[in-house]
Amino acid sequence: MNYGQFLQMIPEAFLVLALILVFCADFKIARTQVKGYSLYFLTIALLVAGTGVCLTAEPAEAFGGLYVTTPIVNVMKTILTVGTLIVVIMAQSWVQTVKKLEGEFYMLVLSTLLGMYVMMSSGHFLLFFLGLEMASVPMACLVAFDKWKKNSAEGAAKYILVATFSSGVMLYGISFIYAAAGTLYFDDVAATISATPLAIMGLVFFFSGLGFKISLVPFHFWTADTYEGAPTPVTGYLSVVSKGAAALTLCIILIKVFQPLVEYWEYLLYIVIVLSITIANLFAIRQTALKRFMAFSSISQAGYIMLAVVGNGGISVAALTYYVLVYVVANMAVFTVINVVEQQNGGRTDMAAYNGFYQTNPKLSFLMTLALFSLAGIPPFAGMFSKFFVFMAAAQQGSAAAYFVVFVALINTVVSLYYYLLIVKAMYITKTDSPLPTFQSDCATKAALALCTAGVALFGVCSCIYEWIAAAGM
Repeated sequence: MNYGQFLQMIPEAFLVLALILVFCADFKIARTQVKGYSLYFLTIALLVAGTGVCLTAEPAEAFGGLYVTTPIVNVMKTILTVGTLIVVIMAQSWVQTVKKLEGEFYMLVLSTLLGMYVMMSSGHFLLFFLGLEMASVPMACLVAFDKWKKNSAEGAAKYILVATFSSGVMLYGISFIYAAAGTLYFDDVAATISATPLAIMGLVFFFSGLGFKISLVPFHFWTADTYEGAPTPVTGYLSVVSKGAAALTLCIILIKVFQPLVEYWEYLLYIVIVLSITIANLFAIRQTALKRFMAFSSISQAGYIMLAVVGNGGISVAALTYYVLVYVVANMAVFTVINVVEQQNGGRTDMAAYNGFYQTNPKLSFLMTLALFSLAGIPPFAGMFSKFFVFMAAAQQGSAAAYFVVFVALINTVVSLYYYLLIVKAMYITKTDSPLPTFQSDCATKAALALCTAGVALFGVCSCIYEWIAAAGM
């Protein structure tokens, strides 16, 4: 074996090095009982450096096509690394409550990100599956991080059971694909596969398995309980970073590998998108717990993300990637505010806690309102532009079915505006005799909110961002 090929995997190699450095630093700190934020700042520095590595990484191929990375994959790696950086920053106040497990938290986060890197850069179904499991197993540990809390243990159990089941379904589908095509290399499968019953069954099982990971309806049943039980920083990480990696990978595989079966997966995608957006919106209206509310919002957003795939072309991948970028900053802004309230108000995450929030915390209320408006797609925030691009990508397909799906998505945008405004109404209009006290946010929280708010405000109006993504192509 030519071990020099590992040098083609620069982002992954850097993350492995980062993991080793964090592990050694955590071991050294535990031995010397050094106090302070040294491990936190080390992780931040490594993620910033990792962002630079992904930005400058070149397209590469290694191990005979087993590992393949393209410009758009490097763009998504950059976006997810920035998202992970925001998660680590906003999690600092919570990490201080579990100080003895600080090193474990950072290592699990980096391990999950490494799995996502491998999954997105795979050129072979088995390497894809390996990357998916490398991301899923540490994520299950993160969900169960508050193991002394009942909700956390319950959410982790449901996540592990569903992840195990979905992995089995996906592996079953991959075995069908191998039987139909005689190979598991993406390029070879695309060249040899045809619309046989075996291949179609493999496609359906594969799509179902990955649908669990993205939490598309009807594969979404784990989402609300897991989001509610996991620590808030982990919930934010699960809702944006994990979803973005799985969505891009599914998009690339459908368009490049299963192109000969497009007439089958296209209608499957139509049904899943309509169900995801509509059912999630209807359930979100009924929620009284904010983290469960954000879970159904996340399911709906997953439907919008996959709407870009309907276009079945280069613009689809660019629209999906841009949507993930905007979704990362908007959703993390909301979860940062939720984390502040939860940490300083005895763990409360119900919507009633936000009644009259503007009276005592006007700045936090304003920033959360901007993020919610972006999630709803209200101009001039970045969320409006991201929705426009996915609608445009889907409409470009040109069929009556595609136009119908876009129409349903537009109607649901109005519905989502209603339930996002429920939170705004609670903060600004609903009266209460006992509003939350005024919170003094720490520097880490302010930094996370500043990054997210800048993204919400600027990503839509700075056309160079979308042009950078679109230039990457497939």
